[in-house]
Amino acid sequence: MDEVLLEAFRATTYHVCLDPVTWAIIRVDLPLPAALAQTVGTGPWAFITAWNPQARRRPPAENEAAQRQLLGEIGHAAGARVYPAIGVGTSGWSEPSLFVTGLDVPALDALTRAHGQLAYVHGEASGPATLRVLD
Repeated sequence: MDEVLLEAFRATTYHVCLDPVTWAIIRVDLPLPAALAQTVGTGPWAFITAWNPQARRRPPAENEAAQRQLLGEIGHAAGARVYPAIGVGTSGWSEPSLFVTGLDVPALDALTRAHGQLAYVHGEASGPATLRVLD
């Protein structure tokens, strides 16, 4: 991944919808906000998407279908919980996403690779958000 794209991932603000009026913000290298930490408890979490694989724009209908497929795949994983989310970049770019709890790194890697993603944000409990770049 080139430095420009890597910096774009790091500069993105990752918004998670906890309920109809409560949103929390995740930033790479910062601890998980208290509202999200309460939701996550002591387990793993991740901010993932199926939109725009390989960081290349594609038609909304294709992105929506892929996101529905990803959501279905997560729904079959024991112990996983999903919250609506959106990543918002500094240039006005945004991407519907999912905040997922209860899946370990190997499962998250498999899901994101299957959907052509280059990276995702994850962490453990209330620890810092980490950008995981996939090979």
